Amino acid sequence: MKKVGILFIFLLMFALTLTACGGNNAGQEQGGKQEQTGGSQERKADNLLAQIKSEGKIKIGTEGTYAPFTFHDKSGKLTGFDVEIAEEIARRLGVKPEFIETKWDGMFAGLDAKRFDIVVNEVGIRDDRKKKYDFSDPYIVSKAVLIVHESNHDIKSFADLKGKKAGQSLTSNLTDIARANGAEIVPTDGFNQAIDLLAAKRIDATVNDGLSFLDLKKQKPKVPVKKVAEQPKGSQSGVLFRKNNPELVEAVNKALADMKKDGTYLKISKKWFGADVSK
Repeated sequence: MKKVGILFIFLLMFALTLTACGGNNAGQEQGGKQEQTGGSQERKADNLLAQIKSEGKIKIGTEGTYAPFTFHDKSGKLTGFDVEIAEEIARRLGVKPEFIETKWDGMFAGLDAKRFDIVVNEVGIRDDRKKKYDFSDPYIVSKAVLIVHESNHDIKSFADLKGKKAGQSLTSNLTDIARANGAEIVPTDGFNQAIDLLAAKRIDATVNDGLSFLDLKKQKPKVPVKKVAEQPKGSQSGVLFRKNNPELVEAVNKALADMKKDGTYLKISKKWFGADVSK
């Protein structure tokens, strides 16, 4: 009987050991599945395009004060060339556009802080910006122009900016042109404020976008400013992204390419400028 008791205890302990091992394997297997699922979810969370499609909207940073690219019409509606381009990109991604208006000098910080997913605001493609951000393929080409008060006869070229006050947005590539020519930079919120200061003779000049100047003279022919010089080479602009979102960049590039291919881009471009501004 003593031997039988010992044998029973031994068999019971052996059975408990097998159960424990089985439980550990099951736990490891379940944990492995959870880890795989978590990894998949993490990869999905890292994919900004997937997030945008899941939420059904894309957040777009833009000024809203920069005609004819992004501004409010007489009814108060946000409109403009860049706005229509952004709306068409969103439509082709299958989501709704949500515009978040921000002053130009806060645009990059807003993108960094993830206040919006992309910026569509005629952002010049520059090497220094490409170190920190990604760009879409260029979708607009514009030349910088030198604008002065109509009564100014001293400033006739960019070189004449030396020692003169130029109203500029601090982070704009146009400001670099003014600064390189020796101008004293007077910070402005954007094109409209620069023109207002110029019309009031509170600054001497502004280096700004040629297409914006053409639209200004079209909308307000009596504004007392004039163009006296133009850069020979145009600058390219693109949609701006945070780094490491290749899926979104690729999707936006495809949308832009398809727009140009099916004539949608040309239709929008001619509506606002009367020409193809992608070249």
